[in-house]
Amino acid sequence: MKTNRKLVLAIATALGIGRERVMTMDRRKALATIAGSITAAGVAGAIVVKDVTASQLKDTPLIRPEIKLNKKGKVHHDPLPYVKLDPDAVADRAYKNKLIGDCMYGVFASLVEELAEQVGGPYMTYPTTVTRYGKGGVMGWGTTCGTVNGMAMAAYLVSPDPAPVIDEVINYFQYAELPDYKPKDAIMDITPSVSESTLCHVSVSEWCKASGHKAFSKERTQRCAHLAASMARKLVMALNEQQAGTFKAVFPIPAEVKACRACHDKGGELENTRGKMSCTACHDKHEV
Repeated sequence: MKTNRKLVLAIATALGIGRERVMTMDRRKALATIAGSITAAGVAGAIVVKDVTASQLKDTPLIRPEIKLNKKGKVHHDPLPYVKLDPDAVADRAYKNKLIGDCMYGVFASLVEELAEQVGGPYMTYPTTVTRYGKGGVMGWGTTCGTVNGMAMAAYLVSPDPAPVIDEVINYFQYAELPDYKPKDAIMDITPSVSESTLCHVSVSEWCKASGHKAFSKERTQRCAHLAASMARKLVMALNEQQAGTFKAVFPIPAEVKACRACHDKGGELENTRGKMSCTACHDKHEV
């Protein structure tokens, strides 16, 4: 796909690269120069490019890249570059981000922001605020916890093989006593609890039982900020291990869930459900 020349010139102008200089370059060299300027300019450069969209690029048609399909006919997974990160640094950032942007944003934005500092490039302008829809289990509906939602989105953004990482961190969310990390700037200690569910509704209710605090208390707000920190930290640990080739699941799917799936999931006698989450959070145990 050919890059629109007017688009290249507009972005170059926004970054302070002379039009005459760009006009004398071939397309590839012009793009490389612009990319280097964006990286060097950092956040300021990213903001300039964003601002120019509504003015100088008004009449420039923006063409979405062609979607690539894999051998199975599914959308090709093409992750962004990842470098080893400090789990505690990302966790501390997630704590603060949760308080200003809620749970899903807390986890997702923190990984992107750390990679913006370490890698630059696409992370400089990635629209992290879109993840605010995930607060309170998707706009307060109490469905998938925002920290789980944000973690999975972040894993898929950067991991070449996100499924095992996502499985590990979701099972950690279900079966570990969380939160298990106290952020650097935390203002209180938080009682941990075990959710045995991926649902915000269940997770909060189990924590309320364990702590004695109410769901709309300041303590619960802090608990979810600590939880975002714990989830971001666990995600980064898993991503670092995967990159190093040392990843091994510590929280695999439990045997009792596998037993339930043997009958109810694909190929089972009933085959009337799909999923990997804990069954006994909602269903009574019974003889297999």
